[in-house]
Amino acid sequence: MNGPGKTREWLQKQGFTLCGNRRLRIYGRLNYASGKRMKPENRVFFKNETEAIAQGYRPCGHCLSEAYRHWKAAFSGNH
Repeated sequence: MNGPGKTREWLQKQGFTLCGNRRLRIYGRLNYASGKRMKPENRVFFKNETEAIAQGYRPCGHCLSEAYRHWKAAFSGNH
């Protein structure tokens, strides 16, 4: 694969829609800037939010702000 565009295209063809940071346990969109700067050894990929959450990851507060607000409300017990 050559370049980030080709990598993202390959990941999408495999059904992956989200990228996570293994060390921080945060997931977000494949094309978000933070994911592009992430160290390759910390990258993990998910096909959907259910998969990411099941593996103990939380949504990114920037690129998935609505999902993050829901997660934060549920986590803090405020509905």
